[in-house]
Amino acid sequence: MSSEKYGKKFLKGLLKYRVDPMLEARAIGAVLRSLDCPRSLAVWLMFENNEHQQIADLDFNPLNYNTFEDVRDAYAATKLLSKFTGLNLKTDLAEVALQKFQKYEDLCRQTNNRFRMVNELSPDYPGEVKTTARYFDEPIKSGSIVWLHNAIIRKIEHILGEFNAEEFASLSDWGPGASTLIKRREASSSRKFQREAGITRDLYSLIPPDLMEKIYPLWVRHLVFGIKYPVFQVGSKVITVPKDATTDRVIAIEPGLNLWFQKSIGEMINSRLLRFGIDLHDQSKNQRLARHGSKTGSVATVDLSSASDSIADSVVRELLPPRWYSVMDSCRTKYGTIKREGLEESTTRWAKFSSMGNGFTFSLESLIFYAVAICCTEALDADQSLVSVYGDDVIIPTSVFPLLSEVLSFYGFVVNTKKSHYDSSFRESCGAHYFNGFDVKPIYLKGRISSVQAVFRLANAIRRYAHRLCIGWACDKRFQLPFALLLTSIPKALRLRIPEALGDGGFIGNFDEVFPSRERHGIEGYRVYHLMDQSKTLIDDEEGYFLASLWDLSKRTEALRPGSSRPLTLKAMYAWDDGEVKKKGYNSTPLHESVPRVVHSVVRQWSDLGPWI
Repeated sequence: MSSEKYGKKFLKGLLKYRVDPMLEARAIGAVLRSLDCPRSLAVWLMFENNEHQQIADLDFNPLNYNTFEDVRDAYAATKLLSKFTGLNLKTDLAEVALQKFQKYEDLCRQTNNRFRMVNELSPDYPGEVKTTARYFDEPIKSGSIVWLHNAIIRKIEHILGEFNAEEFASLSDWGPGASTLIKRREASSSRKFQREAGITRDLYSLIPPDLMEKIYPLWVRHLVFGIKYPVFQVGSKVITVPKDATTDRVIAIEPGLNLWFQKSIGEMINSRLLRFGIDLHDQSKNQRLARHGSKTGSVATVDLSSASDSIADSVVRELLPPRWYSVMDSCRTKYGTIKREGLEESTTRWAKFSSMGNGFTFSLESLIFYAVAICCTEALDADQSLVSVYGDDVIIPTSVFPLLSEVLSFYGFVVNTKKSHYDSSFRESCGAHYFNGFDVKPIYLKGRISSVQAVFRLANAIRRYAHRLCIGWACDKRFQLPFALLLTSIPKALRLRIPEALGDGGFIGNFDEVFPSRERHGIEGYRVYHLMDQSKTLIDDEEGYFLASLWDLSKRTEALRPGSSRPLTLKAMYAWDDGEVKKKGYNSTPLHESVPRVVHSVVRQWSDLGPWI
């Protein structure tokens, strides 16, 4: 049977099949029974008796356990349902998120008040006015903290250097999500080039049309003559998206052109941090240091509560060089619109400098936390090679933790003591979880088990967890039962078996379990069918597609390197006449929505997971 016929037959069966509604509870029970510890029993009793709020409120402290096995199994039981959206909680998760958002907004307001500059008569020179920050009036802050504050300012200035306007214009890009004018399901670079005109007045004043025309002549011609530009936006639009079992996540949707330049500032900061060994495109350094800290105790992993919502405007003004601050201040949104259930839509001026959704927030918080961490480490003459930052995941020498916490508190940040580890053999950073150097990353059941794809994901998570417990040599046999339960719940015709390298497009297994057929026509290898999500595409022949293709072409600098295998080509082909498209092509633009598709891959013989033992 050809791949196309097999794929159609499989998808037809996939659409007809309905997952047993009882499978979810049985699978959760099977995993908890496999863990077989007091905490797993407690979680199962809470789940079975509908005491789901207690599951969401469970804490984990590694100091409460005596052995490695106790810590590992209790941690896995605690985290299994910690992000599960199927828990029956009495709270409104969106409202909880908005209340927390407002709490940290109030904290930023307090921080701004503390850093507010005040004018007073100088006692030394009568008639002269002296300008000071209010925080100098606090006795406990007048010693080493203020000295460190000045060191952090110098450190950030050293990292950032001079602001480069040419770099600012060339590194801009669109974010992958929605803007205030374009919905997420329609978001793509070509659509944004075609339709996006949202901008705040502050950014419009910084980059007026005549300057934009010098930077992006083709795009500005389209903006001015193709759509109504500018469309002034007051600020961002606040929404909530799912996060975990206890709360949603608050995100601010930015005006499109603001986000375009925010992304540029973010990349500028990233490139400068990279010179100091901080790569914000790679989490592996944090993960390696977390493992090292769990073995030696020399490294602490620090997590901050709502870090992106705690960056007060006054703190950024104090710490960043004036020109950097001025440009970032013009690119950010100073107002936000919030719609809460049962209340009218309200607009407020932010006390924070930026929030999640802003294109440079992640880079900015990484910069601040790195400068604070390295200055604290230098002050205590600790090992600077043990400092690493990835967003609000901060890694420092353990001896620096008390001072770091004090300085971060000075700037209005809150250290999350539940997720910060420095006094045990447990460390967690950037999705890596270690105890005494062993990987104890748990299984997370995040969504309802209502589709074949969800069954694949949970079964594979169980198999990988069992593999980690045996340090990569085999799979812990305790978890064979829940894996088999999920495997046999699916009809044989839908039981795709795949190697580990192909993700979650089927049930992962060893070569002898999958037993694939050889590829035909003299091709060396084995044929494996697997399920994958394919993005829906839009046939797009508008001017925006042409602009997006040109911009993508300018970004592909690797194609200009000697020996590069990537061709330097432009996909969108147009015949122009006074700005009008005379001959339309058929160019496809990927969208966020996707559809399942069965494909076949050719793989070599493998044995990734080892036997069940």
